Amino acid sequence: EVDFKPSKRTGTNVVGYIDNGAATIVVLGAHYDHLGYGEDHNSLAPGEKAIHNGADDNASGTAALIELGRLLKASKLKNNNYLLVAFSGEELGLFGSKYFTEHATVPMTAVNYMVNMDMVGRLAPEKGLQIGGTGTSPVWGGVLKSVVPSSLKVSYDSSGTGPSDHTSFYRKDVPVLFFFTGTHADYHKPGDDVDKINYEGGLTVVKLVY
Repeated sequence: EVDFKPSKRTGTNVVGYIDNGAATIVVLGAHYDHLGYGEDHNSLAPGEKAIHNGADDNASGTAALIELGRLLKASKLKNNNYLLVAFSGEELGLFGSKYFTEHATVPMTAVNYMVNMDMVGRLAPEKGLQIGGTGTSPVWGGVLKSVVPSSLKVSYDSSGTGPSDHTSFYRKDVPVLFFFTGTHADYHKPGDDVDKINYEGGLTVVKLVY
């Protein structure tokens, strides 16, 4: 006997906008939801009844988003308007970014490109930084070559899709970049905690995106 009961939860995207009076918009995004106690059965430590703080996934990206907002607000970079979105519902299937692109608060045709930061808190010299989406615009190769420092190990992926929020924008024909410092043994486990964050590495990512 199978009984299906509908359940409904509401997530909330948090949006900030820097209006420079420009014709185009740059979207910066990160997801701020995580796994709670693993109630949705997506924990990789299902036997542990502990809170999953998600310091890397994705408090690191959310912190980078807030810092970039501060920097951009104070900057002289006025050629674009900046839309900063902290997405909800990413872990359950990109629900927040899907909803945003379907009900955008700005015209999607005005979006120049989207930068997504998901897990940028554990930069390690041997693994380096991963940048996805490089094939979604013909200019990304030249742009990245001009701004990535030679001291930083970087690997590139051309795909505009993946298990994070940039996918929702790429599916709306928006060029994207995805910044990611790599997975680790604490991924989706209670061990993804603040004491393992590489703050200098996070700052390196913020400076590169900026």
